Amino acid sequence: MAEECNQACSSCNQDCSQRDLHEPCNANSNIRHVIGIVSGKGGVGKSVVTASLAVTMARKGYRVGIMDADITGPSIPKLFGIHELALSDGTAILPAETPAGIKIMSLNLLTENETDPVIWRGPVIAGVVKQFWTDILWGDLDYLFVDMPPGTGDVPLTVFQSLPVDGIVVVTSPQDLVSMIVTKAIKMAQMMNIPVLGLIENYSYFKCPDCGKEHRIFGQSHLDEVAEANSVPILGRLPIDPALAAACDAGQIEQFQCDYFTEPAYLMEHHLLSSLRTVVAVAAENGQIFQHFGRCPSFELYTVEGVFVVGKQLLPSGEAGHSALATLLSANHVSVLICGGIGQGACNALQELGIQVIPGAVGSTEQAVLNLLAGNQVGDPNFVPHVHGAGEDSHCGGEGGSCCH
Repeated sequence: MAEECNQACSSCNQDCSQRDLHEPCNANSNIRHVIGIVSGKGGVGKSVVTASLAVTMARKGYRVGIMDADITGPSIPKLFGIHELALSDGTAILPAETPAGIKIMSLNLLTENETDPVIWRGPVIAGVVKQFWTDILWGDLDYLFVDMPPGTGDVPLTVFQSLPVDGIVVVTSPQDLVSMIVTKAIKMAQMMNIPVLGLIENYSYFKCPDCGKEHRIFGQSHLDEVAEANSVPILGRLPIDPALAAACDAGQIEQFQCDYFTEPAYLMEHHLLSSLRTVVAVAAENGQIFQHFGRCPSFELYTVEGVFVVGKQLLPSGEAGHSALATLLSANHVSVLICGGIGQGACNALQELGIQVIPGAVGSTEQAVLNLLAGNQVGDPNFVPHVHGAGEDSHCGGEGGSCCH
């Protein structure tokens, strides 16, 4: 029987290249995607970016959690105004939950005094991070964001080895020194076969509220050079925003409204899709996107690997009713649905099954998939699913309030 790994790779003579070192998630949890948020050094706003991406994804209807893996410098609970201790159901520890339903676990939720320092050695800290994965009752999540400490030490190594990380987002700032250190973090992920979903440059500029001019407070950006040198995409450049800082200090990041995290979140989703083998469904009729999901005669299923389509098949909807269409797509391992019109009830049913919905699309089915893989806009970002009132849906055979067209 193989010896238990102590993660001291430099002094180990075992060949782990074919071993799966991932720890099992809590038995009563189901987490679709694990996204690591990393930085080469501290002070670049990594935790704020983590929280803001989580809030953005939750507003899109996803079930979201945050694991605060920065054990010695936890800050996620404060950003959300959470100060209560975590509870237990007798078998597992329950994460705290924000008003919007984001689940959070942090060491600050387990200590009596949140200002007490954590004076632990690396292996102990790494063990706690593992327990956050194995012992916390996360439930069903579409995205678990892992806020990691800066650098390339014990915790990032533990997360990369022990958790099924689908990809990382690297947070940086404009200074040349930070760019150099960021490259180390990127190379660590690449050495461990973890996809780098992209770079986010924080503190990129300050926009004057009086004249509107952008000022580069931290100097000229080196983001393009770092991205090109490491062949990784850029997700976004974020401004210095005193209002965001004030919301964080007040524990009200969930209430803060801005639009500059929308594109980074969209691109993160796109690059995640590109890094995985997945199935994209398009509501279809004669090669065109069908405009009424609930009446859709068939779906074109595209099997995608990276940015390439490696398979295509036609899936008739048959006699499936509105509520059964979501189950039909899930049974065929669909991760993304592109469609025209769709109701709120259908959106909810699809998202509960972990299917990303891209509504408001028109035109060629094949071109829509190609646009998705190219990172181009697909569908209408301002599309609002229709909510039927009781009795409005009799013409399409659905039950009150759940019609899908």
